[in-house]
Amino acid sequence: MSNLPDKPATAAVAAFLRRVESMPQARPASGRRGRLVFAIDATASRQPTWDRACQLQGEMFQATRDLGGLAIQLAYYRGFMEFAATPFLTDSQELTRRMAGVQCLGGQTQIQRVLDHVLAETKRDRVNALVFVGDAVEEAVDPLCHAAGQLGLHGTPVFTFHEGGHPEAANALKQIARLSGGAYAPFDTASAAALRDLLRAVAVYAAGGRSALTRLAGGAAQKIAGQLPAPKS
Repeated sequence: MSNLPDKPATAAVAAFLRRVESMPQARPASGRRGRLVFAIDATASRQPTWDRACQLQGEMFQATRDLGGLAIQLAYYRGFMEFAATPFLTDSQELTRRMAGVQCLGGQTQIQRVLDHVLAETKRDRVNALVFVGDAVEEAVDPLCHAAGQLGLHGTPVFTFHEGGHPEAANALKQIARLSGGAYAPFDTASAAALRDLLRAVAVYAAGGRSALTRLAGGAAQKIAGQLPAPKS
């Protein structure tokens, strides 16, 4: 873990927040599949969570069938500067197959590469949400916050799901979520149900927008919805 400062937002951060709050809410166009990037830290300590995510990702597709469906791109980093991303997939079995072929490998976090990649993707074709699952932040916080703010301006909220609860990583991941117009949630490494409910809630949001999320039952959906910027009148 890096030694991340727990400091108040700077003037630049506050300016980003004001700009993000003025943007319309992310909402897929009628008849179009929602597009979600599912990014996971695949460094050495992450194998149990990776295996769990392989088993749970199918529920994201299932939860969004009545909302027009979902296209998911898997992105991950591991080892020495290795970063990879699949095409956007609409087949749960194909996504599972690709995930099952990845083994976690020691290395430092590369969250900046995740954010930059998704920014490039959403500039080409709107990405409705980014989910990031990880336990550490080993990078300078300010560049991450800048990239998160850029995603917010393009209508791509980041949902950071934090395993382990390290306070310095939590501080960074909360800022990333807030600046992008997304949400932060910790989850217990022993609870597959918690991660399942979080993934399902964001999938519903990506496919159907805020209104679909607010109709979804369960504490995870309420927790996420309660952190999103207020809808514009």
